[in-house]
Amino acid sequence: MAASLGDKEDGELMGMTALVIVDAQAGMFEEPEPVHAGDRLLKTLAGLLGRAREAGAPVVCIQHCGPAGSRLAKGSPGWSVHPRIAPVAGDIVVAKNEPDSFQGTDLDEQLRKRGVTRLVVGGIATEYCVDTMVRAAFGRGYRVVLAADGHSTWDGEVLTAEQAVAHHNHVLLRFGGVMPAADVQFT
Repeated sequence: MAASLGDKEDGELMGMTALVIVDAQAGMFEEPEPVHAGDRLLKTLAGLLGRAREAGAPVVCIQHCGPAGSRLAKGSPGWSVHPRIAPVAGDIVVAKNEPDSFQGTDLDEQLRKRGVTRLVVGGIATEYCVDTMVRAAFGRGYRVVLAADGHSTWDGEVLTAEQAVAHHNHVLLRFGGVMPAADVQFT
């Protein structure tokens, strides 16, 4: 499945593509409430990460700063990006306090100085920070591709995690491309 907006290659001047991994922090995978299908998500994100690095694409790791005592409290073991997809030297690492990864951070500046015009997005949580990342990036003029199988969440009161992912894959088509991670290109 692909949308007409985010992955259109219609002759416009192409810029750099960056991979943005949102809030895939160690604490999100911990018991007693690990993110839905966490092992599968990590495998998908690791595959995207490997292909992005192989293509020389910038990699952005977003870390949410939770309140003191929470599993995402800044500096806590759970705050670190999961070790299977941990940043390396040269990656952009952004700590944020809001669902919007651009709000109160230098993310936009970091991307623009590298000539990034297209973002491939994955991470946690589908209906919060991933959704906000896609919409905020689109609103700033980036072309956006959401990895359809590269984001997850938890069961909620209204939707299961699987339903939330499917719903957002459909809704976010209006803001960019949505495709399986295996189909995402970085060059």
